[in-house]
Amino acid sequence: MRVQRVIMPVSGAESWTVVDDKACVVEPAERYLAHLAAIERSPNTVKAYAHGLRLWFEFLEAKARNWEGVGAEDLSRFVGWLRAPADNVILLNDRSGLRSEATVNRHLAAVFGLYDFHMRSGLQVAADLVSWRRVSRGSFKPFLHHVTAGRPVRTRPIKLRVTRRFPRTLDRAEITAILAACDHLRDRFLFALLAETGMRVGQALGLRHEDFVSRECRVVIVPRDDNANGARAKCSELVELPITASLVRLYSEYLHTEYGSIDSDYVFVNLWSAPIGRPLRYDAVAKLVARLRARTGIAFSPHTFRHSRATELVRSGTPIEVVSKMLTHRSVTTTSSAYVHLGAEDLRAELVRAGAWEMPQ
Repeated sequence: MRVQRVIMPVSGAESWTVVDDKACVVEPAERYLAHLAAIERSPNTVKAYAHGLRLWFEFLEAKARNWEGVGAEDLSRFVGWLRAPADNVILLNDRSGLRSEATVNRHLAAVFGLYDFHMRSGLQVAADLVSWRRVSRGSFKPFLHHVTAGRPVRTRPIKLRVTRRFPRTLDRAEITAILAACDHLRDRFLFALLAETGMRVGQALGLRHEDFVSRECRVVIVPRDDNANGARAKCSELVELPITASLVRLYSEYLHTEYGSIDSDYVFVNLWSAPIGRPLRYDAVAKLVARLRARTGIAFSPHTFRHSRATELVRSGTPIEVVSKMLTHRSVTTTSSAYVHLGAEDLRAELVRAGAWEMPQ
C-alpha cells in the first residue's frame, strides 16, 4: 500500500488518500480522509493521518483481519507491530523501538479518528475501540459542564506514555553564526525574521509585501489558504507582531540589493533558480538548512528558531500571555506546557529576581 497525493479538480486543493497494491483506493480510509479535507484540516494533517491509516491497513492485511471486526486487542498488537523492528524481535526498553511513542500515538489518533467517523456515519464497526468514562464528582468541571452533565466523554483506550523532551534551542552565538554563514540577504533575512519573531516557517513563506508595515515596525501574519507555495499560517485570525528597526533595514536592503524588479507579491521568492520569482517552498528552505548545517556544524531546523525565541522570552520574565500571542498559539496552556521548562539556573534566576534568593558572592 502507499499514500497518494490528490489534487482536487475544481479548487486545486491538495489532499491525500491510501491506495492498495493494485492502485485501488482503500475505501474506508478514503472516506475519512475526504471528510478531513472537506472540513479544511491542514494538508499536512491529512497526509500524516493517511500514513497512519496506510500502516493500519497493512497490519490488518498481514494479520488477515477485516477492518470492521477488530477490537482493542488488535490495537495492542498494532502498537507492538509499529514499535518492533521485526516480527521476531522483542523490545527490551522504550528507546529500542522502531518508532517513538509520539509517532505511535499519532498513528493511533488516525485509527481512532477513522472508526469514530464511520460510527458517526451510522456504521456499527469495532464498537469496543471507543471507550467511555464519566467525570467523577471530585474532579475539575469545565465551564458549561452542566450542559453535558451525565454524558459520557470519549477517550482513547490505548495511548503510549511519551517521555517529555525539551525543545532544542540555539544561543545567541549560534544564531549569529548561522546568519553569518548565509551567502544571500534573502536567506539571512528569513532566519533573522524567524529568530526575532518566533514565527513558523510557513507563516514566513506566506508573507506578502503588504504584510510589512515598515514605518510602524510591525509585521502582520495573515491566514491564507491560497498560497501558491502551499505555505500555511496555522492560525485562524490576523496576528500583528512587532519587529525591530534593524530587521526592517535588513528587509529593505534585501529588496533593493537582491529582489530588484521581480514582480511578485511574496516576500520570499526564487532568485537564482527557475522559475525566477516563484514563491519559495518548504523543500527549498530544507535544502538551505542542510547546507548551513554542514557549513556551521550546528544542528538546527527552522522551528529551532521558534523554540529559541520562546524560551528566551520565558526566561526573561515575559508574561506567558505575551509569549503565547507572539507564537500565535490558540491557548496559553499550549505555550506553558511546551516552553515553561525551567532548569536549576532558571529557578535560581527567578528566585533572585523575586528577592527570595541572594546571589553568591
